[in-house]
Amino acid sequence: MREPTTMTTAHQTVFDADNMTTLPVGTLDLLTAASGPSGPKGPGKGGDDGSGGDGGGKTGLVTKTRPKTKKPSLYKVLLLNDDYTPMEFVVLVLQKYFGKNREEAERIMLHVHQKGVGVCGVYTFEIAETKVTQVMDFSRSNNHPLQCTMEKE
Repeated sequence: MREPTTMTTAHQTVFDADNMTTLPVGTLDLLTAASGPSGPKGPGKGGDDGSGGDGGGKTGLVTKTRPKTKKPSLYKVLLLNDDYTPMEFVVLVLQKYFGKNREEAERIMLHVHQKGVGVCGVYTFEIAETKVTQVMDFSRSNNHPLQCTMEKE
């Protein structure tokens, strides 16, 4: 058996009757392709065709090691209270940009009004950034000083 070479870090595990061997991914495929499905030169020439050849009874199980993907950081989108923006406008913003129903939008608006700040939603960075920009642009285009920010959760 010749020594396989490859330039990858993933591995596959090959089991046979005596031991377990870890080889670089693609090695099993290379060995199978080089020897053919029933051995190096066809049936009866050393392959494992059930005729007592010297294939060693190897059975292949391929496992690939994948890097674990990291979950993206989440950001809270916040509305800040001011003394000038009408409450109805804040409810409209919550419905239009955050998909809140009327009751939930009113609850968040009252929380912002009473506490000074309220969470509209939690999103990945790009989505949170887009929502902040949309709310700020919409507020400015309607001549309201409503402030919207984001912070890491």
